[in-house]
Amino acid sequence: MKAKILFSLFLLCTSVASWADSYDLTKLQPMYDDAVGYGYDIVDAPAAKGCNPFFFSVKVPDGNYRVTVVLGSRKRAAETTVRAESRRLMVEKCVTRKGRTETFSFMVHKRTPDIAGGGKVRIKPGEVGSMTWDDKLTLEFNGAAPAVQTITVEADTTATTLFLCGNSTVVDQGREPWASWGQMFPRWFDSTVCVANFGESGLTASSFMAQNRLDKVLSMMKKGDYVFCEFGHNDEKEKGPGTGAWYHYTVALKKFVDRVREKGGNIIFCTPTQRRFFESNGTLRNTHGDFPAAMRAVAQREQVPLIDLNASTKTLFETMGSEGSKHLLVHYPMGSFPWQQKAFADNTHFNPFGAYEVAKLVVMGLKNLSSPLVAHLLPSWQDFSPSSPDDWQSFYWPQSPLYDGKKPDGN
Repeated sequence: MKAKILFSLFLLCTSVASWADSYDLTKLQPMYDDAVGYGYDIVDAPAAKGCNPFFFSVKVPDGNYRVTVVLGSRKRAAETTVRAESRRLMVEKCVTRKGRTETFSFMVHKRTPDIAGGGKVRIKPGEVGSMTWDDKLTLEFNGAAPAVQTITVEADTTATTLFLCGNSTVVDQGREPWASWGQMFPRWFDSTVCVANFGESGLTASSFMAQNRLDKVLSMMKKGDYVFCEFGHNDEKEKGPGTGAWYHYTVALKKFVDRVREKGGNIIFCTPTQRRFFESNGTLRNTHGDFPAAMRAVAQREQVPLIDLNASTKTLFETMGSEGSKHLLVHYPMGSFPWQQKAFADNTHFNPFGAYEVAKLVVMGLKNLSSPLVAHLLPSWQDFSPSSPDDWQSFYWPQSPLYDGKKPDGN
C-alpha cells in the first residue's frame, strides 16, 4: 500500500511539473483551455505566416517564474517585443534576420488573490478576471513581425523579488493608451531579479493595506527581497479627522516600514510623481502639498532609502515644457486611435513613453543610492538624466490589441 501511495505521489508531481516543459511554437499549439493548461490566449492564434501580435498562457501556481524565449524565424526576418501579464515590458524590439534567433531569459511574477495561510486580497471589481490576478502566466508577443521558436517556463525560488506598492502611476496598466513606470521597470533587470507589481489605481497607503495587499506581498516575500512604496496622489484627497500628510499618511508609511523589516525585507520609498500643471512662468505647480515632504521626513527618521521622483519628474516636465510634456501623458486628440471616442487630456497618468522615462528615473534613483540592485542591471542600460530626456518621436511601442478609453481610478 505504501509503495502505491508513493507511486501515486510521483505521478502527481510529474503531472504538476509538466507545465515547466518547453513549448514549441514552430508547431501547431491549442487555444488556451483551463483543462489543458496552456495555449494561445486572449486573441486569435497567429496566422500561418505569423506577423500578427499574439498571446500565450500557461497555467501555474503563484510564484516567480524564469521564462526563456527563443525569438526569430528560419523562414523570415522578424521583429519581436515581449511583454508579460498586464503589459510588463520584458524584451524590447528584438530584430532578427531570416534564419537567425536570439534567446532571452527573464523573471515573471504571477499571483492570485489567495493568501498563503488564509485570507484573500480584496481586489476591485475592475481587477476581477484581469491578467494581474488570474491563475495563469500570460506572455504577449508583439511588434512589426513577431516570431517565436520556443517558450520555457520554470518555477524559481532564488531570484530577488522587487515588490512594487502604489497607485495608478505604478500599476501594470492592462490596456492602451495608459501605462505606468512599474510595468516598464522589469526591462532593465537581468534574470536574477523579479519585479512583482502590486500597485493598483486609486489606492492610498492605508487602503492598500486595508485590502490585504500588503499581507499578500509579505506572504510571498523572502528575506532580502525589496518593497518599493510610492503613494500620495490619492492620500492627499482623504478627508476627515486624522487625515493629512503629517498624520494618517505618515502613520501608514511607518506601518509599511515596520512590517517589511519585520519579515526581513528591504524597503525603499519613492515620492509621488508630479502632475502636469504649469504656472505662467513655465515652472511646475506643486499639487501634492506636504505629502512629498512628509515621506522624506519618515524616510530620514526611519533611515529608509528614498528615490525622489517628485523632484526628478519636476525636472523632466519642466525640461520638456508645457506643450512638450504632453507627450509623457495620455494627451491624444481625436483620431489618434481607431477605437477612440473622445480626446484625451490627462495630466496625471502616463502613456508608454512617459512610463518608460519615469522607470529610468527609478533606476537612476537606485544608482544614486548605490543600491546592490544596480549590479543586476542589464548591459544595455545607459544612464539617464531628466534634464536630457529621450526623443518621444523615436520611442517605439507596438500597440497592444487591448485598449480602453476609460480613465484609471485616481488622479
